[in-house]
Amino acid sequence: MKVAITGATGFVGSRLIQRLHKEGHKIVVLTRNTTFAQKVFPSEAFPNVEIVAYTPNASGSWQSVIASCDGVVNLAGEPIGEGRWTSERKQQIFNSRKLGTQKIVEAIVSANSKTAVATTEVTSATRCLPSVLINASAIGYYGTSETATFDETSLSGNDFLAQVCQSWEAEARKVKDAGVRLVILRFGIVLGNGGALGKMIPPFKLFAGGPIGSGRQWFSWIHIDDLVNLILQALTKPEIEDVYNATAPNPVRMADLSQTLGKVMNRPSWLPVPAFAIEALLGDGAIVVLEGQQVIPKRTMQIGFEYKYPNLQSALTQILS
Repeated sequence: MKVAITGATGFVGSRLIQRLHKEGHKIVVLTRNTTFAQKVFPSEAFPNVEIVAYTPNASGSWQSVIASCDGVVNLAGEPIGEGRWTSERKQQIFNSRKLGTQKIVEAIVSANSKTAVATTEVTSATRCLPSVLINASAIGYYGTSETATFDETSLSGNDFLAQVCQSWEAEARKVKDAGVRLVILRFGIVLGNGGALGKMIPPFKLFAGGPIGSGRQWFSWIHIDDLVNLILQALTKPEIEDVYNATAPNPVRMADLSQTLGKVMNRPSWLPVPAFAIEALLGDGAIVVLEGQQVIPKRTMQIGFEYKYPNLQSALTQILS
């Protein structure tokens, strides 16, 4: 396949490209920072990677590149767990997802309209390029709760992150007007060498680790290798369509996460991080770590997806080894 990817230099995107490259696929990296992307994916090591400059919130010549691709993976978006949520920051988080996805869909629809022959519909006789969009979303779609359980059929929440996810997904759904298969993956907290786990490990190394806030909030997670496998299957299996929770089947509470992390690292988990300290640091953004949701990947399991790391201890053991 030839796959265009946004958010390619990020935590998940870079791992995905390593896998796609290893399996012999061609990759188009759509990036705002070509210099940085060239450092992450040097041509000597990644001869199958083409780096293209793009502006996520604006139309441009970059959109024409998508017409030659079999699929698109849209992972771009401003980080939600870094810095205080000022009104300006919240607008950046919202626009990076809504407007960025809008321009990706615009490019895909335009590419497919040019492939249609004597009809406004893409038929089986007309090759659809690209034929699939894999669009990231997040389990923030469901809102937060200490008691409820959510699956792909659950209603959306009404807080800021839920509203972001609703708009994000609504823009992605417009690609279906061109007859393009759409897969929306609602990411849980991705565990790997970096990301959220990378920020939790240092205190444990210093024997100062512990749960954040009450410890009762749910932590719905997925190992990065399982997430990459899920994205690859979504790209290549035409029967996979619509919304899937990209989470492991066994979510845990924050206290259990801390205890398991301490056990795997052979460190105590005794020093809680009080909620007020996180709130002072992140403001409204503290919701990301102080509140959570118990999310079950019901549809993901129904399609027979096999998790390499369904349990937290095995996931952390592999990562920290």
